Amino acid sequence: MRRRRGRHSARGHALAVLRVRDGALALALLPAAAATVLAAGGAPAAVTGAVAALAAASLALAAATATLIARARPAVTPTIDIPEPAAPALHLLVRDLADRLGVPAPGGIALTPDCDSWLEERPRRAGQGLGQRGWRAAPRPPVLVIGSPFLWWMRVPELRALLAPVVAGTGPSAHPDIAAARRCVRAWDAAAARRGAGSRHGPLTRFAGWCARLLLRAAGRHAAEMERGVAAAASARAQAVDSGLRVAAQEQVGLAYAGWDRLLTRVALPAWRTGRWPRRLDAGVVAALTELSRRDRLAEGFSSRLGQRPACDLLEEPGLVDEEISLLAARLFYGMPDDPDAEWYPVDWSAYPEEVVDRIWRDRAARLFAALDAAETPTLACAVQRLLAAAAGAGGTDAVAARLSGSLPPERGQPPAGPPGTPETGAPLGFPAPPPRTGRELLLEHMAAAVCCAAADSGDAAPGLDWLDGPVLVSGGRRSADLTAPLRSLVDDGDPGPLSAWLAGAGVRADKPVRLV
Repeated sequence: MRRRRGRHSARGHALAVLRVRDGALALALLPAAAATVLAAGGAPAAVTGAVAALAAASLALAAATATLIARARPAVTPTIDIPEPAAPALHLLVRDLADRLGVPAPGGIALTPDCDSWLEERPRRAGQGLGQRGWRAAPRPPVLVIGSPFLWWMRVPELRALLAPVVAGTGPSAHPDIAAARRCVRAWDAAAARRGAGSRHGPLTRFAGWCARLLLRAAGRHAAEMERGVAAAASARAQAVDSGLRVAAQEQVGLAYAGWDRLLTRVALPAWRTGRWPRRLDAGVVAALTELSRRDRLAEGFSSRLGQRPACDLLEEPGLVDEEISLLAARLFYGMPDDPDAEWYPVDWSAYPEEVVDRIWRDRAARLFAALDAAETPTLACAVQRLLAAAAGAGGTDAVAARLSGSLPPERGQPPAGPPGTPETGAPLGFPAPPPRTGRELLLEHMAAAVCCAAADSGDAAPGLDWLDGPVLVSGGRRSADLTAPLRSLVDDGDPGPLSAWLAGAGVRADKPVRLV
């Protein structure tokens, strides 16, 4: 009964959206109707002719506007398509799930480098589909988009439980009224996005965008309620499928999201800034979440869970898919250039410490020595002496921090916005750029890099990778002691004692030259 109410509510609001469309059509036809009535009523020829001319102009404008709105391309999320030959087991799982739910199977499967799953309408292509037995007369089902971290982190039963309410949404999508209302809203959205394009488009396109915004304003509440009804009906339909696993699956969603966000900000972002893109981000998510679970003891029986079959086994070539998703993530979250001449290279996790961590430290150390005018004698002892001397001068360490800030390239955390009015490119999934660091934070960061370089060059330390914290200094196979407190004593208080003690304990020679990039 609850499912029927949700579907009935969704259809009612869909009809309300279509009434807005029909009302706009009726408004465009009003001058023509008035001209017809005047002509039939024997009105003066001059009046009838004027109204007929107005009607013709109104119809021409309405036809042109409707054509522009209909041709506007809705935004499509950039994804990696997974055809059936590339993942027959995954397609079979989704098909069986749709059969159990009594809904049409999705029109395809795609992966996104994000922790979310949804149904997305796509342009029809020949040969696509998952076998819509008995549903061929209905509108084409939407594509099932799955967050790639779910495939690598979740077990097969968990993924099936997670996807059940999403796949159930193909049922309401097959209803002609709901499908028509969604097409209207998508077209209005796409046309409205062009309105901000300014002089890039002509007045007719801008007028069409203005009309689309009016239609969206009139139908917006009904469109939102329609989607709520669809979601309620889908959720109710999926209640009987894998209900016992749904709570566990939702717990894994939260865990996967936390691990994915941390991997992007602590591990992937430093690599992207050096022109490298990690080619196995999803495998990295598993390593990060395994480490997080080990440290925090997030769940009992964690080891037994990892012994179950991971959902990525449903892919024929999980490594290749992970590489494609990782490349797409670099483009979406950071704005990796499409220029083939740009110096962007893939990096494996085994090479990450040498190609990313060491590169970051050497670059920061070089900037620090340049800011301290110590590039000719690049030793840690010289850097400390110059910093202490600067702390005692007119500008203090703030002057050094200002020179460091001026030498840094602009921060990037997501791709630059494309030109307005091009929704077909899709909205970037980029996370917000990190807040700008203060000059003191930059100075601490660059001093830490110089210390790490000195430890690697004169001691037994080496660059390393922590799955949760990113670049770290490793000594004797273990993570070195934290440098934050000794460096703050040096930078904030002008006291080099704690840093000297740290260097002595680590066996680092401060008088040895530091290798710069």
